[in-house]
This record gives sequence, structure tokens and C-alpha cells, in this order.
Amino acid sequence: MKPSRPPEEVLRRVLKTSRLNGWSVAIFAGLCSLVSLAFGDPVGCSVGLLVTLGGALEVRGHRLLRRRDVGGMRWLVRSQLLVLGVIWAYAVTRLLSFDQELMRELATPDMRTMLSELGLTLDDIVPLVQRVFYLLYGSVMAATLIYQGGLALYYRRRTPAVAQALALPPAADPPPWFM
Repeated sequence: MKPSRPPEEVLRRVLKTSRLNGWSVAIFAGLCSLVSLAFGDPVGCSVGLLVTLGGALEVRGHRLLRRRDVGGMRWLVRSQLLVLGVIWAYAVTRLLSFDQELMRELATPDMRTMLSELGLTLDDIVPLVQRVFYLLYGSVMAATLIYQGGLALYYRRRTPAVAQALALPPAADPPPWFM
């Protein structure tokens, strides 16, 4: 069993993680929202905006912790759960939306010709496309559960140590990592 870290070290790591992750999520999801908007995809834009909100909530939690407010830990946990929920809701709706008949209708004559030259038909390729579709969204759900769920658990388990570190009197000059 490894020795527990001092509360100040735990606080430092939580601050570093929350700053990096919060800004990364907010910026990346914000850019994805803009791209979705440019392509006229209102669902993608909405999902991107909600994930951006999750990143902003994490940044808010980080700032509260910098102000020595332990309530920031709740913001950090909730931000991860928001991102997890939004991505899962989107992925589930996508999984439920696969339509083999629509795929057949959207196949262009050039696609059909190319498939026939390979000795294939749409009946051969549609099940493969469906498996890849399910694998893609299933992988997104698994990765999100591992990352966002793991980060929510990380923040939740460190709340007592962070509270203990914040209960200590602040140093005269806060260390650079605290800013």
C-alpha cells in the first residue's frame, strides 16, 4: 500500500488537472460546435454547446478552489457527469437511428457500380457498415465512461483531502501552482 499524499499535494494535482481538462474540453467542444453550425447540424451544435458548458463548469470549479472554496469540488464532479451524460445520450440516439433502408436509398449509382466491380452488393456491405457504426458509437461510450467517469470518481475521492488542504491557513505568498 502506498502512503497517502499530503493534502496540499492533492490540492495541487486537482487544480492542475481541472485547469487543463476544463479548458481543453471547453475549447475543443466549442470549436466542434462552430464546425457543426457551419455545416448546418443543429444536433451536433447543441451537443457541442452542452459539452462546452461541461468544460466551463469544470473551469468554474477550478476557480472556486483557487478562492479556497471547497464547493468547487462539486462543480468538478458535476461537470464530468454532465459531459458523460450528454455524450452518452447522443451516442444512444445515434445507435438507435441506424436505418438500413436509408443507407440503400442513399447509395449512388457510382457506389453500386464500384461494389459490383468488386463482386459485392449492398446486401453484402450494409451489415458491415452497421457493425462499424455500432462499434464506433460503442467505443465512444466506453471511452467516455472510462475518462469522464474516472475523472468524476477521481475528483470525488479527493474531496476530503482538498477540504483538509483548504482548511489550512493560506501561505503569505501563494505558491505559483495555486494561481
